[in-house]
Amino acid sequence: MAIEEIREGIMKQPIQLYPGDAALEAFSRQAKVFDDEYGNDGMIRYKRRRVRDHMLRYPGPGSRMLELNCGTGGDAMYFAGKGFHVHATDLSSAMLERVEEKMTGQETGGRITTERCSFHELENLQDKGPFDHIYSNFGGLNCTGRLDEVLRSLPPLLKPGGTVTLVIISKFCLWEFLLLFKGRFKTAFRRFLSAGGRKAHIEGTYFKCWYYTPRYIRKHLGKEFEQIALEGLCTLVPPSYIKSFDTNHPKAFRILSRMEEKLKSSFFWRSSGDYFVISLRKKCPIGV
Repeated sequence: MAIEEIREGIMKQPIQLYPGDAALEAFSRQAKVFDDEYGNDGMIRYKRRRVRDHMLRYPGPGSRMLELNCGTGGDAMYFAGKGFHVHATDLSSAMLERVEEKMTGQETGGRITTERCSFHELENLQDKGPFDHIYSNFGGLNCTGRLDEVLRSLPPLLKPGGTVTLVIISKFCLWEFLLLFKGRFKTAFRRFLSAGGRKAHIEGTYFKCWYYTPRYIRKHLGKEFEQIALEGLCTLVPPSYIKSFDTNHPKAFRILSRMEEKLKSSFFWRSSGDYFVISLRKKCPIGV
């Protein structure tokens, strides 16, 4: 499952885990309440709309999509509703059960399939595609210090000309850095000082998360890929852990949303948000 919220180094929502990790049971239990707790959060709805609008620019009608750390299946359901075929993967069986429950309650036309698989074991996928598009939303991939290995496993799963969209918690977040002026030095600098991973916890269990840059993604996907889009998410709009900003300050939220929409892909703003959204295309062989 993706990270939706990190505050003061504490994770408060389900994430993707390695097999056997002690925290897996706790996150699986949270699968039952995840949608109730976060489904109606206005700030999270804003982020999901931004990511989905970004992604819809690339896969063609009827494309096959592979989702990593699908969680309770909100994105899979959305894209299936748009006519895409989604193979939704997650390590948590409880999360995948929630996806199955949603599928029985809505008409998906057989456009969603599920498979339990860690993003560190994609070579073991039963359905290896190849896919037209691969995506991972809201920082699920920040839960590994071996993201380079995950990225190197993607090319065989993707068709030539296919695209990858990753939503990654960034190395620099303007909103957090500005906390420097309020004397909150630990929070202001925590992303810069995370080379060995930063300690986080949920349900009393401690684990690590890592922060990355667009350059890191480009480097480890390699010359086989070309970047086609990069935008910052929650650069001017505050991170969603600033609870109810949209309802407490509706006018400011509307203004900041419009400004962020205009500036999201410009030089500074595309890599200064709580997240960055990066899309890359797999190059076609010469002559194809």
